[in-house]
Amino acid sequence: MKPLVAIVGRPNVGKSTLFNKIIGRRVSIVEDTPGVTRDRIYADANWLDKHFTLVDTGGIEPNSKDTILSQMRRQAQLAIEMADVVIFMTNIKDGVTANDADVAAMLLKANKEIVLAVNKSDSIGEPPAEFYEFYNLGLGDPIAISSTHGLGVGDLLDTVCEKFPADADTDENPDAVKVAVIGKPNAGKSSLINRILGEDRVIVSDIAGTTRDSIDSHYEKDGTEFILIDTAGMRKRGKIDENVERYSVVRALASVDRSDVCVIMIDASSGVTEQDTKICGYAHEQGKACVIAVNKWDIIEKDSNTTKVFTQNVRDALAYMQYAPIVFISAKTGQRIDKLFEEIIDANIQHKRRISTGLLNDVLNDAMARQQPPADKGKRLRIYYGTQASSAPPTFVLFCNSTDLFHYSYLRYIENRIREAFGFSGTPIRFILREKGDKSGK
Repeated sequence: MKPLVAIVGRPNVGKSTLFNKIIGRRVSIVEDTPGVTRDRIYADANWLDKHFTLVDTGGIEPNSKDTILSQMRRQAQLAIEMADVVIFMTNIKDGVTANDADVAAMLLKANKEIVLAVNKSDSIGEPPAEFYEFYNLGLGDPIAISSTHGLGVGDLLDTVCEKFPADADTDENPDAVKVAVIGKPNAGKSSLINRILGEDRVIVSDIAGTTRDSIDSHYEKDGTEFILIDTAGMRKRGKIDENVERYSVVRALASVDRSDVCVIMIDASSGVTEQDTKICGYAHEQGKACVIAVNKWDIIEKDSNTTKVFTQNVRDALAYMQYAPIVFISAKTGQRIDKLFEEIIDANIQHKRRISTGLLNDVLNDAMARQQPPADKGKRLRIYYGTQASSAPPTFVLFCNSTDLFHYSYLRYIENRIREAFGFSGTPIRFILREKGDKSGK
């Protein structure tokens, strides 16, 4: 396992800014509003060829009775328990507060490797006199940093890497399958990930919009490593009324972009909604492998036709996504989660699959023999040959005498024959049409 590094501290000391600085991109939401980061947010990071997993946590308010704040505190405690090294963030502008002392006591009790970072030390040179006050926390030598400007962050990471366990695996695994769990708010995305991981990795609440960030969780099953990305539920544009939610939708779309497979969560109790079709449409347009998971199937009253009817309704609503397998699951009970993983693995394999030019042209010739290509004003479409240009998604270039004669319906027929011959379950297929001698595609 890669080492796990958790960033903890009270609200609004700059944890998310440091997180974004270390990983080199904006993943954690940064706002001046305390409590913006609610869940643990995971991302891969590296420093001097050492790879590790970085965790951003919600601010710890040790004595708060507020429901969300107490759940955030629980999330931070879980991160501390799992971490190999903890970066404890404080703020030089506020000095040592009572909350800082409480968090320090919590960390000392956890008996973890701790690196104390004093943020907002924005001047170069000797730190100000207030810096030395942080020795009183009893956590060793503090490191002065500025997470906004990057000052001292290299020294901080040097110290963090020195504290990694001797047996830690700091090499990156490029073969890990990235799975984005997407869907409208409250469809059960976080519950599914918690069920898979067997722990409360993500805050689960009946309040729609609880997950605001995209959260990475590492999981291994039967020798295959997965990175599960829980995304904020995507709402209708008219309902996005605060900056943080707008960021969340952008982050959810970015999670689709960097995934290999999208698991599209549909709430069985409400069926396929307009919002579901938009979410599926985005994943389809991006050429991602997709598996449709119909959640909350355990609470649906059933007869012998229920599954068949629901499947047909999904197929009718998502006509452009006939290739995506449908799995009826329950995140709450764990029903058919193993089947879901089988489909994820298969969709990932099909998405990256390559077909030899010889085999492809055998299928194309057979397809044209079975159904003659269309003609217009005496001129008939001729497909000379095809070749696979790329995978993920599988993309085929078809060379013909006239792209204008290549009607959409015949292209759909060719796609169906290719799927019939080679499968490609779970992945869209792309076509580029070219006239012989033409360098551009259509």
